[in-house]
Amino acid sequence: MFIERKAMAQLAESVKPGRVVAVYGPRQSGKTTLVRKYLKTFRGRVFATTGEDVATADALRSSSVETLRQRFGDLDLLFIDEAQTVHGIGQALKLLVDSLPDLRVVVSGSSSFELAGQVGEPLVGRKRTIVLYPLAFAEIAGADSVAAASARLGEMLRWGMYPEIWLAKNERERREALRELVEGYLFKDVVAFESLRNSEKIRRLLMLVAFQIGKEVSLSELAANLGIARQTVERYLDLLEKTFVIYRVNGFSRNLRSEVVKMSRWYFNDNGVLNAVTGNLGAPEDRADAGALWENWAMAERRKLLAWTGSGARRWFWRTYTQAEIDSVEEEDGRLRAWEFKWGRKTPKAPLSWREAYPDATFGIVSPETMIPFVCGDK
Repeated sequence: MFIERKAMAQLAESVKPGRVVAVYGPRQSGKTTLVRKYLKTFRGRVFATTGEDVATADALRSSSVETLRQRFGDLDLLFIDEAQTVHGIGQALKLLVDSLPDLRVVVSGSSSFELAGQVGEPLVGRKRTIVLYPLAFAEIAGADSVAAASARLGEMLRWGMYPEIWLAKNERERREALRELVEGYLFKDVVAFESLRNSEKIRRLLMLVAFQIGKEVSLSELAANLGIARQTVERYLDLLEKTFVIYRVNGFSRNLRSEVVKMSRWYFNDNGVLNAVTGNLGAPEDRADAGALWENWAMAERRKLLAWTGSGARRWFWRTYTQAEIDSVEEEDGRLRAWEFKWGRKTPKAPLSWREAYPDATFGIVSPETMIPFVCGDK
């Protein structure tokens, strides 16, 4: 099955002379495949390399305009995969596009805390960022149909959406691919960055977060359970977020005293990883935590949609100290929208306190029967 990535249009529109396009995302999400497919459609002289190539790295680190011109001056487009491995890549790319204003540059990398930090500041105004997440429901539906993709919703909630895992031929291959993804890739960046001799604390932290999907997470409680400092928990969570394992959603407030804003909720970027961390790969219909699985999946799908559409929407959850709550709140261009996630067939109304405080906000239910606009867009 050929699955067209929504980010392909973003990439094609972003590549321009004198500009660096940075493609970030989790390991194994398909970044290199995406860029190489684009390169096949590009008309011009292309050189694809990697930051681990010694000649390329030496040229970029040289700080010599003449060296850069000699090596890259006859190109129309340069692609550097795993660009974060080049020390000082941001300054090198700035010099490159300054020296060769007709050159188009695409770089990719998984270690966002390295690549973003090195590339961002030197290239202000001359960089575009594309975040490539695992496969999206809309992409799978585009390769077949909405009905066919919907019929496989249980697989998505169980195995997640990483390309290799989704395209595996059978359950045995999926289990092996998921194990390799979690063991071989997801912890690699954090463990290396922290110089940890083992990742047991990281694993236990992720398990504690996994059992609190859709709930506010207390950093002090996490620290007490793990026997480490609160500041260490904060640092680990920050690194796990920057390496695309989990992400945080903060509380929404318009400064009403009753609204909870000091704690965050955490979600996994992929359900397969969530299930691998908890050690439960059972089918959703057989699980007591099906509602949490559904919420995690729907939140991640919405995040993908907002990424490829270039939306500027900001996202929160909403809860009051009197326990009124709404799972997802978005604001874009002054419009406030709210949703509640329901795995079953219940269709509750928005809490009265929400309707009174925000009478102009829209409200909807996101269930398997009503999910299409939420995960694919309204158009």
